[in-house]
Amino acid sequence: MIIDKTKNGIEVKLRLPEETDSKKIIEFYKQVGKETTYLGFSDGEYQVTEEQQSASIKEINASRNNLMILAMVNSAIVGIGTISSNNKRMKSKHVGVLGIVIKAEYCNMGIGSILMDYLIEWCKSNKETAKISLTVRRDNPVAIALYEKFGFETEGILKGETYINGRYFDSVVMALMIP
Repeated sequence: MIIDKTKNGIEVKLRLPEETDSKKIIEFYKQVGKETTYLGFSDGEYQVTEEQQSASIKEINASRNNLMILAMVNSAIVGIGTISSNNKRMKSKHVGVLGIVIKAEYCNMGIGSILMDYLIEWCKSNKETAKISLTVRRDNPVAIALYEKFGFETEGILKGETYINGRYFDSVVMALMIP
């Protein structure tokens, strides 16, 4: 477990999930799905059972190049960071896809930076990840600035990648090579 503090002094604990966290993780994802349209899923679309979430946690925790890390304030999940790698394809096993989700009330406190720092350091130490990639909506300048702060570079633009309420949004593909 790692303990850090937000910009305003709130103590944040980072820890690996346990299978018993499944219900809390599902509730977290359902809540953030209601709070923002920047995620890959919308309100009501996170349809994972506790059994499926538990199996996913077990598989991730046993993996050398996949990670889920929980950002906790007291006993509540306020953020989740992930690195997802393809273990089935040798040609792309070195690429980890980064994801960060933070509850709206905890945004702009530095939790994203805390998670980013941890995820990048973990990738450097796992001896398998050579590249971290991510996709972010082009109209999300706060997230883009965070990724750039940590050295991510734009690799391309996916035009009209997301469709919400009759409107198309572009996505930015970004990556960081691990030395």
